[in-house]
Amino acid sequence: MSRLSGRNRRVSAAPSDGVDEHRVRVGLIAVGGALGALTRAALAGVVTTPQGTLLANVAGSLLLGVLVAHSVPRRLGAFAATGFCSSFTTYSTFAVETLALSPAAAVGYVAGTYGLGVVAAAVGARLGGRP
Repeated sequence: MSRLSGRNRRVSAAPSDGVDEHRVRVGLIAVGGALGALTRAALAGVVTTPQGTLLANVAGSLLLGVLVAHSVPRRLGAFAATGFCSSFTTYSTFAVETLALSPAAAVGYVAGTYGLGVVAAAVGARLGGRP
């Protein structure tokens, strides 16, 4: 098995146990993606747009920062980062919601989303132990 280091380098952790690793990771991505999408849908039922989209994108950035800082094993990375975080966060909804806002509100929403996303990822990395 391999680990994904904090700088996206693959590091060998253990020899293969005979399991088709690619299929396992694809399955983990699918399950993580389903859970991320369900969580996002539940959030949308509680928090209105665009606030719900902003919350999902910032929370997903925070979680991804923690995962990267911890150099999680590939299987956990497939499930949590590629699967869950990718389907929980939503660029397409963010783009459509931006178009529905007034120009002044759209500028604030875009700046806030990107600014808070980067800050959340940095905080997540710090929480995960990265200096």
